[in-house]
Amino acid sequence: MAISRGSGSGFDTMLVLGGAGLVGTQVVRQVTEAFSPRRVVVASLLESEAQEVVELFRREHPKTEFQPAWGNLFVPTELADEAPWTLSQKPERRKTVLDAVFGPFKEAYEQNHLVKLVRECNPDVIVDCVNTATGISYQNVNDGVLKVRGRMEEGDLCTKEGTQDVETLLMSQSNPQLVRHVLFVYNSAKEAGTRFYVKVGTTGTGGMGLNIPYTHGEDKPSPTLMAKNAMGFAHSGLLFAMARTPDAPIVKEIKPAALIGYKAVRHTVAKRQGQDFQVYQPKRQTLVPGDAKLGTQEAETDYEHISPLETTFVDTGENGLFTRGEFAAITAMGQMEVVTPEEIARAVVLELRGANSGKDIISALDGAVQGPTYRAGLLRQMALEDLAKMEENRTVHSVALGMLGPPELSKLLYEVYLLNLTFGDRKEDILRNEDPEEMAKKVGAFLETETGKEVANLAASVGVPVLMPDGRTLVRGPRVNIPQPEGNKTSFEIAKAEQVDAWAKKGWVDLRPANIKIWRDRFEKMLTTRSQVFNEGSAATTIETYTGGDAIEIGNVVAWVFNNELEGYRIK
Repeated sequence: MAISRGSGSGFDTMLVLGGAGLVGTQVVRQVTEAFSPRRVVVASLLESEAQEVVELFRREHPKTEFQPAWGNLFVPTELADEAPWTLSQKPERRKTVLDAVFGPFKEAYEQNHLVKLVRECNPDVIVDCVNTATGISYQNVNDGVLKVRGRMEEGDLCTKEGTQDVETLLMSQSNPQLVRHVLFVYNSAKEAGTRFYVKVGTTGTGGMGLNIPYTHGEDKPSPTLMAKNAMGFAHSGLLFAMARTPDAPIVKEIKPAALIGYKAVRHTVAKRQGQDFQVYQPKRQTLVPGDAKLGTQEAETDYEHISPLETTFVDTGENGLFTRGEFAAITAMGQMEVVTPEEIARAVVLELRGANSGKDIISALDGAVQGPTYRAGLLRQMALEDLAKMEENRTVHSVALGMLGPPELSKLLYEVYLLNLTFGDRKEDILRNEDPEEMAKKVGAFLETETGKEVANLAASVGVPVLMPDGRTLVRGPRVNIPQPEGNKTSFEIAKAEQVDAWAKKGWVDLRPANIKIWRDRFEKMLTTRSQVFNEGSAATTIETYTGGDAIEIGNVVAWVFNNELEGYRIK
Protein backbone atom coordinates (compact mmCIF):
# COMPACT_ATOMS: atom_id res chain seq x y z
CA MET A 1 0.00 0.00 0.00
CA ALA A 2 2.61 2.55 -1.08
CA ILE A 3 1.20 6.06 -1.16
CA SER A 4 2.98 8.98 -2.79
CA ARG A 5 3.30 12.20 -0.80
CA GLY A 6 1.44 15.33 -1.79
CA SER A 7 2.97 18.75 -2.35
CA GLY A 8 1.96 22.31 -3.07
CA SER A 9 -0.54 24.58 -1.36
CA GLY A 10 -4.32 24.60 -0.97
CA PHE A 11 -6.29 21.35 -0.70
CA ASP A 12 -3.72 19.32 -2.57
CA THR A 13 -4.36 16.04 -0.74
CA MET A 14 -7.45 14.90 1.13
CA LEU A 15 -7.59 11.78 3.28
CA VAL A 16 -11.05 10.33 3.87
CA LEU A 17 -11.08 7.71 6.61
CA GLY A 18 -13.96 5.28 6.23
CA GLY A 19 -14.21 6.53 2.66
CA ALA A 20 -15.88 3.38 1.35
CA GLY A 21 -18.71 3.58 3.86
CA LEU A 22 -22.16 5.06 3.51
CA VAL A 23 -21.21 8.60 4.57
CA GLY A 24 -17.59 8.37 3.44
CA THR A 25 -18.57 7.66 -0.16
CA GLN A 26 -20.68 10.79 -0.34
CA VAL A 27 -17.99 12.85 1.40
CA VAL A 28 -15.42 11.76 -1.18
CA ARG A 29 -17.81 12.58 -3.99
CA GLN A 30 -18.81 16.02 -2.70
CA VAL A 31 -15.36 17.23 -1.55
CA THR A 32 -13.97 16.23 -4.95
CA GLU A 33 -16.67 18.17 -6.75
CA ALA A 34 -16.32 21.19 -4.43
CA PHE A 35 -12.53 21.53 -4.18
CA SER A 36 -11.01 19.56 -7.09
CA PRO A 37 -8.06 18.34 -5.01
CA ARG A 38 -5.13 16.84 -6.88
CA ARG A 39 -5.38 13.66 -4.86
CA VAL A 40 -7.89 11.90 -2.61
CA VAL A 41 -6.80 8.95 -0.49
CA VAL A 42 -9.78 6.71 0.29
CA ALA A 43 -9.19 4.54 3.37
CA SER A 44 -11.36 1.61 4.40
CA LEU A 45 -11.09 -1.41 6.65
CA LEU A 46 -10.99 -3.90 3.79
CA GLU A 47 -8.79 -3.74 0.69
CA SER A 48 -11.64 -4.93 -1.55
CA GLU A 49 -13.90 -2.09 -0.39
CA ALA A 50 -11.22 0.54 -0.90
CA GLN A 51 -10.29 -0.73 -4.36
CA GLU A 52 -13.91 -0.98 -5.47
CA VAL A 53 -14.92 2.53 -4.46
CA VAL A 54 -11.71 4.05 -5.88
CA GLU A 55 -12.48 2.53 -9.28
CA LEU A 56 -15.91 4.16 -9.14
CA PHE A 57 -14.48 7.59 -8.33
CA ARG A 58 -11.81 7.32 -11.01
CA ARG A 59 -14.56 6.97 -13.59
CA GLU A 60 -16.57 9.86 -12.11
CA HIS A 61 -13.62 12.28 -11.71
CA PRO A 62 -10.82 11.35 -14.12
CA LYS A 63 -8.86 14.56 -13.37
CA THR A 64 -8.39 13.68 -9.69
CA GLU A 65 -5.93 11.07 -8.51
CA PHE A 66 -7.65 8.54 -6.23
CA GLN A 67 -5.60 6.16 -4.12
CA PRO A 68 -6.92 3.30 -1.99
CA ALA A 69 -5.70 2.54 1.52
CA TRP A 70 -6.93 -0.08 3.93
CA GLY A 71 -6.52 -1.64 7.35
CA ASN A 72 -7.68 -1.24 10.95
CA LEU A 73 -6.67 2.27 12.04
CA PHE A 74 -6.86 1.53 15.78
CA VAL A 75 -4.09 -1.07 15.96
CA PRO A 76 -0.41 -1.43 15.00
CA THR A 77 0.22 -1.93 11.29
CA GLU A 78 1.24 -5.55 11.86
CA LEU A 79 -2.37 -6.30 12.89
CA ALA A 80 -4.11 -3.88 10.54
CA ASP A 81 -5.24 -6.58 8.10
CA GLU A 82 -6.61 -8.90 10.79
CA ALA A 83 -10.36 -9.00 11.37
CA PRO A 84 -11.05 -6.93 14.52
CA TRP A 85 -13.04 -9.71 16.17
CA THR A 86 -10.06 -12.10 15.90
CA LEU A 87 -7.56 -9.93 17.79
CA SER A 88 -8.36 -11.51 21.15
CA GLN A 89 -8.00 -15.08 19.92
CA LYS A 90 -4.20 -15.43 20.06
CA PRO A 91 -1.88 -14.52 22.97
CA GLU A 92 0.65 -12.67 20.79
CA ARG A 93 -2.10 -10.53 19.25
CA ARG A 94 -3.55 -9.68 22.64
CA LYS A 95 -0.12 -8.64 23.88
CA THR A 96 0.43 -6.42 20.83
CA VAL A 97 -2.94 -4.72 21.29
CA LEU A 98 -2.43 -4.20 25.03
CA ASP A 99 1.02 -2.72 24.41
CA ALA A 100 -0.53 -0.37 21.84
CA VAL A 101 -3.14 0.88 24.33
CA PHE A 102 -1.34 0.76 27.68
CA GLY A 103 2.35 0.67 26.73
CA PRO A 104 4.74 3.60 26.21
CA PHE A 105 3.16 6.24 23.99
CA LYS A 106 6.15 6.81 21.71
CA GLU A 107 6.46 3.16 20.69
CA ALA A 108 2.70 2.80 20.21
CA TYR A 109 2.60 5.97 18.11
CA GLU A 110 5.36 4.77 15.79
CA GLN A 111 3.59 1.45 15.22
CA ASN A 112 0.01 2.69 14.82
CA HIS A 113 -1.56 2.15 11.41
CA LEU A 114 -3.37 5.50 11.31
CA VAL A 115 -0.11 7.31 12.02
CA LYS A 116 1.58 5.36 9.22
CA LEU A 117 -1.20 6.27 6.80
CA VAL A 118 -1.12 10.00 7.66
CA ARG A 119 2.66 10.07 7.29
CA GLU A 120 2.48 8.40 3.88
CA CYS A 121 -0.13 10.67 2.32
CA ASN A 122 0.67 13.94 4.15
CA PRO A 123 -2.90 15.30 3.86
CA ASP A 124 -4.02 18.92 3.93
CA VAL A 125 -7.46 17.73 5.05
CA ILE A 126 -8.58 14.67 6.98
CA VAL A 127 -12.28 13.80 6.97
CA ASP A 128 -12.87 10.99 9.45
CA CYS A 129 -16.05 9.04 8.69
CA VAL A 130 -15.10 5.97 10.73
CA ASN A 131 -17.72 5.00 13.31
CA THR A 132 -15.13 5.25 16.08
CA ALA A 133 -17.48 5.08 19.06
CA THR A 134 -19.09 1.90 17.76
CA GLY A 135 -15.79 0.23 16.95
CA ILE A 136 -14.35 0.97 20.38
CA SER A 137 -17.40 0.50 22.61
CA TYR A 138 -18.89 -2.64 21.02
CA GLN A 139 -16.22 -4.91 22.52
CA ASN A 140 -18.74 -5.73 25.27
CA VAL A 141 -16.91 -4.93 28.47
CA ASN A 142 -19.92 -6.10 30.50
CA ASP A 143 -19.70 -9.60 29.10
CA GLY A 144 -15.96 -9.57 29.78
CA VAL A 145 -16.53 -8.62 33.42
CA LEU A 146 -19.03 -11.46 33.88
CA LYS A 147 -16.54 -13.96 32.44
CA VAL A 148 -13.69 -12.78 34.67
CA ARG A 149 -15.89 -12.75 37.78
CA GLY A 150 -17.00 -16.26 36.92
CA ARG A 151 -13.37 -17.35 36.68
CA MET A 152 -12.65 -15.74 40.05
CA GLU A 153 -15.54 -17.54 41.70
CA GLU A 154 -14.42 -20.86 40.20
CA GLY A 155 -10.80 -20.25 41.22
CA ASP A 156 -9.37 -20.78 37.74
CA LEU A 157 -8.42 -17.19 36.91
CA CYS A 158 -4.76 -18.17 36.52
CA THR A 159 -5.45 -20.84 33.91
CA LYS A 160 -4.76 -20.33 30.22
CA GLU A 161 -8.45 -19.63 29.62
CA GLY A 162 -8.61 -17.29 32.62
CA THR A 163 -5.63 -15.31 31.34
CA GLN A 164 -7.32 -14.96 27.97
CA ASP A 165 -10.51 -13.66 29.59
CA VAL A 166 -8.58 -11.11 31.68
CA GLU A 167 -6.57 -9.89 28.68
CA THR A 168 -9.73 -9.70 26.56
CA LEU A 169 -11.38 -7.65 29.31
CA LEU A 170 -8.43 -5.25 29.36
CA MET A 171 -8.61 -4.98 25.57
CA SER A 172 -12.28 -3.99 25.79
CA GLN A 173 -11.64 -0.88 27.92
CA SER A 174 -13.02 1.91 25.76
CA ASN A 175 -11.70 5.05 27.41
CA PRO A 176 -7.95 4.34 27.16
CA GLN A 177 -8.37 3.33 23.51
CA LEU A 178 -10.28 6.49 22.65
CA VAL A 179 -7.82 8.79 24.44
CA ARG A 180 -4.85 7.20 22.73
CA HIS A 181 -6.59 7.30 19.33
CA VAL A 182 -7.28 11.05 19.60
CA LEU A 183 -3.67 11.67 20.65
CA PHE A 184 -2.52 9.70 17.61
CA VAL A 185 -4.77 11.84 15.40
CA TYR A 186 -3.48 15.07 16.95
CA ASN A 187 0.21 14.21 16.79
CA SER A 188 0.13 12.75 13.27
CA ALA A 189 -1.91 15.68 11.93
CA LYS A 190 0.50 18.15 13.53
CA GLU A 191 3.45 16.25 12.12
CA ALA A 192 1.92 16.27 8.61
CA GLY A 193 0.90 19.93 8.75
CA THR A 194 -2.76 19.02 8.25
CA ARG A 195 -4.96 22.11 8.13
CA PHE A 196 -8.43 20.63 8.76
CA TYR A 197 -9.65 17.62 10.68
CA VAL A 198 -13.39 17.00 10.26
CA LYS A 199 -15.00 14.17 12.19
CA VAL A 200 -18.38 12.64 11.35
CA GLY A 201 -19.34 11.42 14.80
CA THR A 202 -22.35 9.77 16.41
CA THR A 203 -24.79 10.33 19.27
CA GLY A 204 -24.84 6.58 19.84
CA THR A 205 -28.63 6.47 20.00
CA GLY A 206 -29.64 7.97 16.68
CA GLY A 207 -30.79 11.09 18.51
CA MET A 208 -33.06 9.19 20.89
CA GLY A 209 -32.95 9.21 24.70
CA LEU A 210 -32.54 6.71 27.51
CA ASN A 211 -35.94 5.30 26.56
CA ILE A 212 -34.60 4.07 23.22
CA PRO A 213 -36.36 0.76 22.46
CA TYR A 214 -33.59 -0.64 20.24
CA THR A 215 -31.26 -2.71 22.40
CA HIS A 216 -28.51 -5.31 22.14
CA GLY A 217 -29.89 -7.57 24.83
CA GLU A 218 -32.63 -7.75 27.42
CA ASP A 219 -31.85 -4.49 29.20
CA LYS A 220 -33.42 -1.19 28.22
CA PRO A 221 -31.45 0.88 27.68
CA SER A 222 -28.75 -1.54 26.60
CA PRO A 223 -25.43 -1.13 28.48
CA THR A 224 -23.61 -1.71 25.19
CA LEU A 225 -25.64 1.00 23.47
CA MET A 226 -25.11 3.39 26.37
CA ALA A 227 -21.36 2.71 26.16
CA LYS A 228 -21.53 3.77 22.52
CA ASN A 229 -23.39 6.94 23.55
CA ALA A 230 -20.78 7.66 26.23
CA MET A 231 -17.91 7.14 23.81
CA GLY A 232 -19.58 9.28 21.15
CA PHE A 233 -19.69 12.28 23.46
CA ALA A 234 -16.37 11.52 25.15
CA HIS A 235 -14.96 11.72 21.63
CA SER A 236 -16.54 15.15 21.20
CA GLY A 237 -14.97 16.28 24.47
CA LEU A 238 -11.52 15.15 23.36
CA LEU A 239 -11.96 16.89 20.00
CA PHE A 240 -13.07 20.01 21.88
CA ALA A 241 -9.75 19.90 23.75
CA MET A 242 -7.86 19.22 20.52
CA ALA A 243 -9.50 22.26 18.91
CA ARG A 244 -8.17 24.38 21.79
CA THR A 245 -4.60 23.20 21.30
CA PRO A 246 -2.44 25.89 19.63
CA ASP A 247 -0.71 23.80 16.96
CA ALA A 248 -3.63 21.48 16.12
CA PRO A 249 -5.46 21.60 12.80
CA ILE A 250 -8.83 23.33 12.64
CA VAL A 251 -11.19 20.78 14.20
CA LYS A 252 -14.84 20.25 13.29
CA GLU A 253 -17.34 17.54 14.15
CA ILE A 254 -20.62 16.83 12.40
CA LYS A 255 -22.78 14.64 14.63
CA PRO A 256 -25.87 13.10 12.95
CA ALA A 257 -28.74 12.51 15.37
CA ALA A 258 -30.88 10.14 13.28
CA LEU A 259 -30.47 6.89 11.37
CA ILE A 260 -28.25 7.47 8.35
CA GLY A 261 -29.85 5.97 5.28
CA TYR A 262 -29.54 4.54 2.91
CA LYS A 263 -27.06 2.90 0.53
CA ALA A 264 -29.27 0.63 -1.55
CA VAL A 265 -32.27 -1.69 -1.59
CA ARG A 266 -31.18 -5.24 -2.34
CA HIS A 267 -32.48 -8.77 -2.71
CA THR A 268 -29.59 -11.10 -2.06
CA VAL A 269 -27.91 -13.23 0.60
CA ALA A 270 -27.57 -11.26 3.81
CA LYS A 271 -24.13 -11.10 5.45
CA ARG A 272 -22.83 -10.40 8.93
CA GLN A 273 -19.12 -9.84 9.64
CA GLY A 274 -18.40 -10.96 6.11
CA GLN A 275 -20.20 -14.30 6.50
CA ASP A 276 -23.50 -15.42 4.94
CA PHE A 277 -26.53 -15.71 7.21
CA GLN A 278 -27.71 -19.31 7.20
CA VAL A 279 -31.11 -20.97 7.53
CA TYR A 280 -31.29 -24.20 9.55
CA GLN A 281 -33.97 -26.81 10.14
CA PRO A 282 -35.07 -26.09 13.74
CA LYS A 283 -35.49 -28.72 16.45
CA ARG A 284 -38.22 -29.07 19.03
CA GLN A 285 -37.36 -29.00 22.74
CA THR A 286 -39.71 -29.81 25.56
CA LEU A 287 -39.44 -27.34 28.42
CA VAL A 288 -39.72 -29.15 31.75
CA PRO A 289 -39.03 -26.78 34.67
CA GLY A 290 -36.40 -28.26 36.95
CA ASP A 291 -35.48 -30.97 34.47
CA ALA A 292 -34.31 -29.13 31.33
CA LYS A 293 -31.58 -26.78 30.17
CA LEU A 294 -31.78 -24.21 27.41
CA GLY A 295 -28.48 -23.69 25.62
CA THR A 296 -28.03 -20.33 23.94
CA GLN A 297 -25.15 -21.43 21.73
CA GLU A 298 -25.19 -24.89 20.17
CA ALA A 299 -23.02 -26.30 17.40
CA GLU A 300 -24.30 -25.49 13.95
CA THR A 301 -23.28 -28.98 12.85
CA ASP A 302 -25.99 -30.34 15.15
CA TYR A 303 -28.61 -28.73 12.92
CA GLU A 304 -29.62 -29.54 9.37
CA HIS A 305 -28.48 -26.76 7.04
CA ILE A 306 -31.12 -25.58 4.56
CA SER A 307 -29.61 -22.64 2.63
CA PRO A 308 -28.08 -19.16 2.89
CA LEU A 309 -30.60 -16.56 4.02
CA GLU A 310 -31.73 -14.67 0.94
CA THR A 311 -34.14 -11.79 1.49
CA THR A 312 -35.01 -8.22 0.61
CA PHE A 313 -33.41 -5.56 2.77
CA VAL A 314 -32.17 -2.00 3.00
CA ASP A 315 -28.38 -1.69 3.14
CA THR A 316 -27.54 1.16 5.52
CA GLY A 317 -23.78 0.66 5.31
CA GLU A 318 -22.04 0.53 8.69
CA ASN A 319 -25.41 0.54 10.51
CA GLY A 320 -26.28 -2.85 9.09
CA LEU A 321 -28.96 -4.53 7.06
CA PHE A 322 -32.63 -3.84 7.81
CA THR A 323 -35.62 -5.74 6.50
CA ARG A 324 -38.67 -3.87 5.31
CA GLY A 325 -40.29 -4.17 8.73
CA GLU A 326 -37.18 -3.13 10.65
CA PHE A 327 -36.51 -0.16 8.39
CA ALA A 328 -40.10 1.03 8.60
CA ALA A 329 -40.08 0.80 12.40
CA ILE A 330 -36.77 2.51 13.08
CA THR A 331 -37.36 5.42 10.66
CA ALA A 332 -41.00 6.08 11.63
CA MET A 333 -41.98 9.44 13.12
CA GLY A 334 -41.07 9.51 16.80
CA GLN A 335 -38.41 6.85 16.38
CA MET A 336 -34.87 7.47 15.08
CA GLU A 337 -36.24 8.85 11.83
CA VAL A 338 -33.63 9.35 9.10
CA VAL A 339 -30.99 11.69 7.63
CA THR A 340 -29.24 11.11 4.32
CA PRO A 341 -25.49 10.70 3.87
CA GLU A 342 -25.61 13.41 1.20
CA GLU A 343 -26.88 15.94 3.75
CA ILE A 344 -24.07 15.03 6.12
CA ALA A 345 -21.49 15.35 3.35
CA ARG A 346 -22.92 18.75 2.44
CA ALA A 347 -22.33 19.97 6.00
CA VAL A 348 -18.73 18.72 5.80
CA VAL A 349 -18.18 20.68 2.57
CA LEU A 350 -19.67 23.86 4.07
CA GLU A 351 -17.34 23.67 7.06
CA LEU A 352 -14.31 23.10 4.83
CA ARG A 353 -15.30 26.15 2.80
CA GLY A 354 -15.36 28.25 5.96
CA ALA A 355 -19.12 28.64 5.81
CA ASN A 356 -21.18 27.97 8.91
CA SER A 357 -23.21 24.80 8.46
CA GLY A 358 -24.77 25.21 11.91
CA LYS A 359 -24.03 21.53 12.51
CA ASP A 360 -20.50 21.70 13.93
CA ILE A 361 -20.51 20.33 17.48
CA ILE A 362 -17.16 21.93 18.37
CA SER A 363 -18.38 25.44 17.52
CA ALA A 364 -21.59 24.75 19.44
CA LEU A 365 -19.61 23.75 22.51
CA ASP A 366 -17.40 26.82 22.15
CA GLY A 367 -20.50 28.99 22.23
CA ALA A 368 -22.14 27.13 25.11
CA VAL A 369 -19.31 26.70 27.61
CA GLN A 370 -18.92 29.43 30.23
CA GLY A 371 -15.45 30.92 30.09
CA PRO A 372 -13.42 33.24 32.33
CA THR A 373 -15.12 36.40 33.59
CA TYR A 374 -14.01 39.89 34.63
CA ARG A 375 -15.63 39.48 38.04
CA ALA A 376 -13.72 36.26 38.71
CA GLY A 377 -10.48 38.02 37.74
CA LEU A 378 -11.09 40.71 40.38
CA LEU A 379 -11.89 38.09 43.01
CA ARG A 380 -8.75 36.15 42.09
CA GLN A 381 -6.64 39.18 42.98
CA MET A 382 -8.49 39.61 46.25
CA ALA A 383 -7.86 35.97 47.15
CA LEU A 384 -4.13 36.31 46.39
CA GLU A 385 -3.92 39.44 48.54
CA ASP A 386 -5.73 37.74 51.42
CA LEU A 387 -3.41 34.75 51.20
CA ALA A 388 -0.37 37.04 51.31
CA LYS A 389 -1.70 38.84 54.42
CA MET A 390 -2.32 35.57 56.21
CA GLU A 391 1.25 34.46 55.45
CA GLU A 392 2.65 37.67 56.99
CA ASN A 393 1.37 36.75 60.44
CA ARG A 394 2.39 33.09 60.39
CA THR A 395 5.43 30.99 59.58
CA VAL A 396 3.73 29.47 56.54
CA HIS A 397 5.20 28.35 53.25
CA SER A 398 2.17 28.19 50.93
CA VAL A 399 4.02 26.80 47.93
CA ALA A 400 2.69 23.46 46.65
CA LEU A 401 1.10 20.30 48.02
CA GLY A 402 1.50 18.37 44.76
CA MET A 403 -2.24 17.76 44.47
CA LEU A 404 -2.72 19.90 41.37
CA GLY A 405 0.07 18.48 39.24
CA PRO A 406 1.80 18.00 36.92
CA PRO A 407 5.08 17.27 38.77
CA GLU A 408 6.69 20.21 36.95
CA LEU A 409 4.29 22.59 38.70
CA SER A 410 5.41 21.74 42.23
CA LYS A 411 9.07 21.60 41.20
CA LEU A 412 8.98 25.02 39.54
CA LEU A 413 7.05 26.64 42.38
CA TYR A 414 9.57 25.46 44.97
CA GLU A 415 12.50 26.58 42.81
CA VAL A 416 11.10 30.10 42.41
CA TYR A 417 10.25 30.25 46.10
CA LEU A 418 13.79 29.32 47.15
CA LEU A 419 15.26 31.92 44.77
CA ASN A 420 12.86 34.47 46.22
CA LEU A 421 13.83 33.69 49.82
CA THR A 422 17.55 33.59 49.03
CA PHE A 423 17.95 36.71 46.89
CA GLY A 424 14.89 38.93 47.45
CA ASP A 425 11.32 39.29 46.25
CA ARG A 426 12.02 41.29 43.08
CA LYS A 427 13.32 39.98 39.79
CA GLU A 428 16.04 42.65 39.78
CA ASP A 429 17.33 41.24 43.08
CA ILE A 430 17.97 37.90 41.46
CA LEU A 431 19.58 39.35 38.33
CA ARG A 432 22.13 41.31 40.40
CA ASN A 433 23.83 37.95 40.95
CA GLU A 434 25.54 37.06 37.67
CA ASP A 435 27.46 33.88 38.43
CA PRO A 436 25.21 30.75 38.49
CA GLU A 437 27.88 28.83 40.40
CA GLU A 438 27.87 31.39 43.21
CA MET A 439 24.09 31.62 43.12
CA ALA A 440 23.79 27.87 43.49
CA LYS A 441 26.12 27.95 46.51
CA LYS A 442 24.03 30.70 48.14
CA VAL A 443 20.80 28.74 47.64
CA GLY A 444 22.51 25.64 49.04
CA ALA A 445 23.68 27.64 52.04
CA PHE A 446 20.17 29.00 52.56
CA LEU A 447 18.88 25.44 52.84
CA GLU A 448 21.07 25.04 55.93
CA THR A 449 19.15 27.82 57.68
CA GLU A 450 16.07 27.12 59.78
CA THR A 451 13.72 28.54 57.15
CA GLY A 452 15.52 26.74 54.33
CA LYS A 453 15.22 23.43 56.15
CA GLU A 454 11.49 24.03 56.62
CA VAL A 455 11.02 24.54 52.86
CA ALA A 456 13.14 21.51 51.98
CA ASN A 457 11.21 19.37 54.48
CA LEU A 458 7.90 20.48 53.01
CA ALA A 459 8.99 19.84 49.41
CA ALA A 460 10.43 16.42 50.21
CA SER A 461 7.35 15.45 52.23
CA VAL A 462 4.98 16.08 49.29
CA GLY A 463 7.13 13.95 46.96
CA VAL A 464 9.32 16.67 45.42
CA PRO A 465 12.95 15.93 46.37
CA VAL A 466 15.64 18.62 46.34
CA LEU A 467 18.76 17.97 44.25
CA MET A 468 21.56 19.95 45.90
CA PRO A 469 24.09 22.08 43.95
CA ASP A 470 26.67 19.26 43.93
CA GLY A 471 24.32 17.18 41.72
CA ARG A 472 24.84 14.11 43.93
CA THR A 473 22.97 14.85 47.14
CA LEU A 474 19.21 14.34 47.07
CA VAL A 475 17.07 15.59 49.96
CA ARG A 476 14.03 13.34 49.82
CA GLY A 477 11.05 12.07 51.79
CA PRO A 478 9.33 8.68 51.93
CA ARG A 479 7.62 9.25 48.58
CA VAL A 480 9.17 10.50 45.34
CA ASN A 481 6.75 11.53 42.59
CA ILE A 482 9.31 11.28 39.79
CA PRO A 483 10.11 8.73 38.44
CA GLN A 484 6.53 7.51 38.49
CA PRO A 485 5.88 3.90 39.56
CA GLU A 486 5.33 1.51 36.65
CA GLY A 487 2.81 -1.07 37.78
CA ASN A 488 4.44 -2.91 40.69
CA LYS A 489 7.84 -1.39 39.92
CA THR A 490 8.69 1.20 42.56
CA SER A 491 12.51 1.07 42.44
CA PHE A 492 14.70 2.30 39.59
CA GLU A 493 18.36 1.72 38.84
CA ILE A 494 20.35 4.93 38.29
CA ALA A 495 22.33 3.77 35.26
CA LYS A 496 23.16 7.07 33.56
CA ALA A 497 23.56 10.73 34.46
CA GLU A 498 20.95 11.48 31.80
CA GLN A 499 18.37 9.71 33.96
CA VAL A 500 19.02 12.09 36.83
CA ASP A 501 18.80 15.05 34.43
CA ALA A 502 15.45 13.84 33.09
CA TRP A 503 14.00 13.21 36.55
CA ALA A 504 15.24 16.56 37.84
CA LYS A 505 13.71 18.36 34.87
CA LYS A 506 10.40 16.60 35.38
CA GLY A 507 9.84 16.80 39.10
CA TRP A 508 12.82 17.58 41.34
CA VAL A 509 13.84 20.92 42.80
CA ASP A 510 17.08 21.34 40.86
CA LEU A 511 19.62 23.63 42.54
CA ARG A 512 22.52 22.85 40.21
CA PRO A 513 24.21 25.86 38.54
CA ALA A 514 22.90 24.93 35.08
CA ASN A 515 19.31 25.20 36.26
CA ILE A 516 20.00 28.41 38.17
CA LYS A 517 21.26 29.90 34.88
CA ILE A 518 18.00 28.87 33.22
CA TRP A 519 16.09 30.80 35.87
CA ARG A 520 18.27 33.90 35.40
CA ASP A 521 17.53 33.80 31.65
CA ARG A 522 13.82 33.48 32.36
CA PHE A 523 13.76 36.50 34.64
CA GLU A 524 15.66 38.57 32.05
CA LYS A 525 13.02 37.70 29.43
CA MET A 526 10.23 38.60 31.85
CA LEU A 527 11.73 42.02 32.52
CA THR A 528 12.34 42.67 28.82
CA THR A 529 8.82 41.78 27.74
CA ARG A 530 7.28 43.74 30.60
CA SER A 531 9.18 46.90 29.67
CA GLN A 532 7.92 46.70 26.08
CA VAL A 533 4.36 47.24 27.27
CA PHE A 534 5.24 50.82 28.30
CA ASN A 535 6.23 51.70 24.74
CA GLU A 536 3.80 49.59 22.69
CA GLY A 537 0.74 49.24 24.91
CA SER A 538 -1.69 46.38 24.40
CA ALA A 539 0.02 45.35 21.15
CA ALA A 540 3.01 44.17 23.18
CA THR A 541 0.88 42.19 25.66
CA THR A 542 0.99 38.51 24.68
CA ILE A 543 1.57 35.25 26.51
CA GLU A 544 5.28 36.12 26.30
CA THR A 545 4.66 39.16 28.48
CA TYR A 546 5.04 38.74 32.22
CA THR A 547 2.08 40.56 33.73
CA GLY A 548 2.57 39.63 37.37
CA GLY A 549 4.08 42.90 38.50
CA ASP A 550 7.56 43.83 39.75
CA ALA A 551 7.56 41.59 42.82
CA ILE A 552 7.97 37.85 42.38
CA GLU A 553 4.59 36.11 42.64
CA ILE A 554 5.63 32.46 42.33
CA GLY A 555 2.37 31.30 40.74
CA ASN A 556 2.49 33.97 38.04
CA VAL A 557 6.14 33.17 37.32
CA VAL A 558 5.39 29.47 36.84
CA ALA A 559 2.36 30.30 34.68
CA TRP A 560 4.71 32.33 32.46
CA VAL A 561 6.97 29.26 32.17
CA PHE A 562 3.98 27.08 31.24
CA ASN A 563 2.91 29.59 28.61
CA ASN A 564 6.30 30.02 27.01
CA GLU A 565 8.22 26.80 27.51
CA LEU A 566 5.77 23.95 28.04
CA GLU A 567 3.18 25.10 25.45
CA GLY A 568 0.53 24.83 28.13
CA TYR A 569 -1.74 27.77 27.39
CA ARG A 570 -5.30 28.32 26.23
CA ILE A 571 -6.20 29.91 22.93
CA LYS A 572 -9.92 30.50 23.52
